Amino acid sequence: MRFIFLIFFLLIISFAGHAQLNDLTRLDFTFIPNKGSDVEYTRSRFLVNYPLKLKKEGEYLLLGIDYSNVHLRFKNDELPFDRDLLNDFKLLDFTFGYTKPLKNEWRLGVRFQPGISTNLTAKSLNANDFVFSGDVVFIKSFENDIGRLSRLIVGLSYSQNRGYVFPLPFISYYKKFRPDWSYNIGIPKTNLQYHLSDKHRLKLFTQLDGFTSNIQNGALVNGEEYAEIINMSLINGGLQYEYHFTDHLQLDVRAAYNFSLSNKLKDGKNNTLLTIDNDSRSYFRAVLKFKI
Repeated sequence: MRFIFLIFFLLIISFAGHAQLNDLTRLDFTFIPNKGSDVEYTRSRFLVNYPLKLKKEGEYLLLGIDYSNVHLRFKNDELPFDRDLLNDFKLLDFTFGYTKPLKNEWRLGVRFQPGISTNLTAKSLNANDFVFSGDVVFIKSFENDIGRLSRLIVGLSYSQNRGYVFPLPFISYYKKFRPDWSYNIGIPKTNLQYHLSDKHRLKLFTQLDGFTSNIQNGALVNGEEYAEIINMSLINGGLQYEYHFTDHLQLDVRAAYNFSLSNKLKDGKNNTLLTIDNDSRSYFRAVLKFKI
């Protein structure tokens, strides 16, 4: 049981678009329709994680692979760039995580993810295709007199292939305040969860999401400048339904409203060359996971 909680603490540091539970295997599909916008977004994702116990008491290593295919379908035929260069992107991350106990019942979690994020239109990879992500968090759990768990996580998160490419604070406070109710307040995700039964759960959530990728050889924009980076960032909130087939196999279905959604083409210095119209407010996601 202690091993399960340790790996859970390490994996919870992952960002939105990244796994936020103790997943060993995960299939993930996200869809944003092009209603009210010039672009339709779909993302298919697969990841595998494998935890290893180290020699020292309480220390663990996590190894994993995280692959995503992002497909963009542009509705407007008059957009000022070659749509064929920007309709398909590959994201591949290799996960190396480490966790150890600290004094006063605190725990350290560290994760490093080198990888690639690119449209693969050139014959080979180049330096701009390579990205990295990293997280450092400190975790402490509490239990009150009637056995209800609370947990605090604080730290820093950075990723070059998510929607927000700058260091973000990771703050999470979880509390189960009634037998069937719990909440998690923080950045990048906040939720309120109700346990209908052992198999059925409902969750209200808000989150950050998106992706950033290199554009190999660039894409000519307005016949003048070359875009070398594509960035999509969003903030949304909605309802999640969970069905637990077993203690380890789970299906999540989400429907959300996009409060903010931005699609930008940028040059190599991160200057915005073009903002693609995207007023789509709908967000749908389905996740099948096998977890510890």
